[in-house]
Amino acid sequence: MSSELETLYQQVILDHARRRSGFGLSDVATARHHELNPTCGDEITVGIALDADGAIQTLGWEGQGCSISMASASVMSELCANRDAAEVRAMIDDFRTMLRSRDGGEPPESLEDAVAFQGVARFVMRIKCAMLGWVALEACLDQLSTRDAAAPAAS
Repeated sequence: MSSELETLYQQVILDHARRRSGFGLSDVATARHHELNPTCGDEITVGIALDADGAIQTLGWEGQGCSISMASASVMSELCANRDAAEVRAMIDDFRTMLRSRDGGEPPESLEDAVAFQGVARFVMRIKCAMLGWVALEACLDQLSTRDAAAPAAS
């Protein structure tokens, strides 16, 4: 990665760490999940609600931690709001794959500003920080899909 690109990515992370998009939990969230990184103490709670079409209507979060975990949650909230749950799951998988790839390959375009976290892959101890909000979001989607599967079918 070029030094100019690394500088740009660092600026994206710092900007999101300072001004946190999606910060604050909504009372209308129908699923919430709390994640804790016991290694460093970072923590986050994500809350979501889906609309009738299965898109994320509400996405909010609260937490405390390092710049990477807070910025990652901020980018995630911008990226995933108003998107279909299946599309969001694919983005979570893409983000996870990017962070596990140390070869610095080309990240998917679907990740938009989240590609700023590609360099985190070089720092094993920071991967969980970057994934914290995304794992909580994934758990919220799992909660809602489990509820839907358990709900009786309309006749």
